[in-house]
Amino acid sequence: MINEHRVLVEVVRELKNPIPLPELLDLILEKISSVLTQAEFGAVMVWDQSSGLFRPWASYGCDAAIFKRIGLRAGESITGKVYEEGKPILLRSPDEVASAMENMRPGNRTIFARALNHEARPTCTIAVPIAVADQKFGVLVCESFQETHQVSPEDIPFLQSMADLIALGINRSRLEAKADAIRQTRETERLRSEMMATLSHELRMPLTTIKGYSTMLLMDEIAWSRSQINDYLQLIDEECESMQTMITGILDSSLLDVNQLAIEPQPLRLQNIVHLVASEVQRQTSTHRLIVDLSANIPLVNADPRWIKQVFRNILDNAVKYSPNGGLIVIHGEARSEDVVVSIADQGIGISPEDLIPLFEKYFRVRSPHTRSIPGTGLGLPIARAIVEVHGGHIWAESKLGQGTIVFFSLPVLKNQNGQLPPTSGQNEEDFQADGDK
Repeated sequence: MINEHRVLVEVVRELKNPIPLPELLDLILEKISSVLTQAEFGAVMVWDQSSGLFRPWASYGCDAAIFKRIGLRAGESITGKVYEEGKPILLRSPDEVASAMENMRPGNRTIFARALNHEARPTCTIAVPIAVADQKFGVLVCESFQETHQVSPEDIPFLQSMADLIALGINRSRLEAKADAIRQTRETERLRSEMMATLSHELRMPLTTIKGYSTMLLMDEIAWSRSQINDYLQLIDEECESMQTMITGILDSSLLDVNQLAIEPQPLRLQNIVHLVASEVQRQTSTHRLIVDLSANIPLVNADPRWIKQVFRNILDNAVKYSPNGGLIVIHGEARSEDVVVSIADQGIGISPEDLIPLFEKYFRVRSPHTRSIPGTGLGLPIARAIVEVHGGHIWAESKLGQGTIVFFSLPVLKNQNGQLPPTSGQNEEDFQADGDK
């Protein structure tokens, strides 16, 4: 009894700490095994509402990796019965245990035997419900496999107390997860509201410009020269393009919200895409110099040219906006064994370490005195991330305040039907036609 009381106190003390639930469950089972030495096996079986099965969240005395594959239906085996009845059960003979396990499905029996690494049937089982108030979570089960190792009725209160502590841990974890979800939802809504306010402001600016210049051109009392008309039309065209970029970002973002980002991958030569987009961006800025540094031997990738162009546009747009004093923007690419990694480096204002974490989240914008006047919706990098990830790649960033930012992304290398890399540029490519070669 003294040992049981000490263990309960230790577990209660751990519950007061912010210990992750998996570690807490492993700790509790370790404590149980130190007290119920006659039980060679133990498991925390939790009801999973989504799958409609009891799943093991922690275990001892078995191969945990194999045992995790087990899934008990409602009412199945000892776990199902204890969960339904909500009362502890103690089975002290092989026949009693076998009878209670009679409806266990063959597949689960096989997994159970493999996890234990023996065919022996339990000779004694004790199982107690894991519940708090009116919420049922699962069942705590302990079993022995030797006739001489018997659990007594006096062990039930201790095991039930441990199950109650497990229930408190699970309940706390779920409440924390719910609170986190609520906070995340509120933060998303706040960012969305900020984005909509920013967007309405930024759309109003080009609309005002377009309206102003078009009204001036329609004034009959003024005879505009051809050069003035061309200048005004050029300004109107630039403002229309700015609006189109913002609206495209919103539409692309809406596709992400409903998981409708469809891609049509094909053999693609990144060199062609990079030079095309870099030329577009270079024409829009006179204070930046774009340098493309991609080896001609970079292999083909399997990607959708339309969306990969969008990735480059979004990242380069950010590089230009967040380096307001101009400077170099270097696009570099290199091949690895399984993918191609592209980096886009600017000499801009940089990003603080805490802002690098949410950098690719929707609506997030770096907050600093230097960024208040920089237009944007916080959608460019999240859209780039979604595009890269749906292609099977990854995207990340490195930055130092005042020294610029480097955005990296990877794309899997195209392989032929035999799993081999295709020939690089300059070799025989008759089996691989790359978009943009025309």
